[in-house]
Amino acid sequence: MKNFTYHQPTTIAATLPLLDAEWGKTELLAGGTDLLDRQKDYVSQPEKVVSLTGIGGGFREMSSVSPPGVFPPIITIGAGVRLVDIAESKLLAQYPALVQAAGQIAGPQIRNMGTLGGSLCQRNRCWYFRDEHVNCLLKGGRKCFAQEGENQFHAIFTQGHPCVIVHPSTLAPVLIAFGASAEIAGPKGTRTTPVEKLYHAPVKETQREHTLAPNEVLVSVKFSGGGPQFAKFCNASYEVKQKETSDWPLVQAVVAFHFEKDSKIAKGVRVVLGHVAPTPLVSEAAAKSLEGKEVTEANAGLAGEAAVEGARPLSQNRYKVQLLKVAVKRAALLAAGVKPYWEG
Repeated sequence: MKNFTYHQPTTIAATLPLLDAEWGKTELLAGGTDLLDRQKDYVSQPEKVVSLTGIGGGFREMSSVSPPGVFPPIITIGAGVRLVDIAESKLLAQYPALVQAAGQIAGPQIRNMGTLGGSLCQRNRCWYFRDEHVNCLLKGGRKCFAQEGENQFHAIFTQGHPCVIVHPSTLAPVLIAFGASAEIAGPKGTRTTPVEKLYHAPVKETQREHTLAPNEVLVSVKFSGGGPQFAKFCNASYEVKQKETSDWPLVQAVVAFHFEKDSKIAKGVRVVLGHVAPTPLVSEAAAKSLEGKEVTEANAGLAGEAAVEGARPLSQNRYKVQLLKVAVKRAALLAAGVKPYWEG
């Protein structure tokens, strides 16, 4: 590991001057579950590491606020909140998709160290990117080696993407489905952006998987979810993995909608797909197929079929298409409160 200078500021305001205007020289440290691996593998070699572990207050807290005339309450989660705290939070009882997703990340050791901000801003897990000897597109090279190489865990929505990584965060698709916004601090002050716009598909070394500038810090995310008052907010996340724990999902589907009072008709449907494209992918086709309908097994299956429209799998990952169909179907049924028939 390359030697570096270590800083531990105690406020966001003190953190910002320590950051650089370009990527690579400085890295932020939250739980360290991603950064330390990259440093040991010589994929990231910063001159300076700025730890966020000394920052307290709202950065490490969750809150629920009910402004007059606003329903449901606005939930705020600081970027420094640990994954285990999200997974075990009673405050998030109405948001099982988020609780489920946080509780399924890696293993208990990682969840006790990893943070919301770290999960949302982590680097991709492509083995070519993680190999210090491979000079891929995202490390200044001219080629994405996964396009014609070992690509069984890569994207199936590849049209227009020179780099076919999959976005690694399982919390980002959930927050996008909730319509969450992100609060970001930078040298020009604080800005707010939809979490959906926090991501883009990187194609060169000077880009990251997110749209944050090198001298900005993710502070918190906010969401309220659901529909009108007295409506029931229904949401679920479903992942398919090779192993039940300490593994990355092969595919993920998040489905969110609301039932109005005494109704079983899905309204305001959102379907977001994870681990199948370089960014979390909003499926308008799948949402449209469920909108205004009862969430039956047949209709949920049609949503799964719609979700894979436009998929262009690579040579070794066509299996993901079927997995994604099933994931969307099961997420929709779980959100609607249908007993999971697949569990026997």
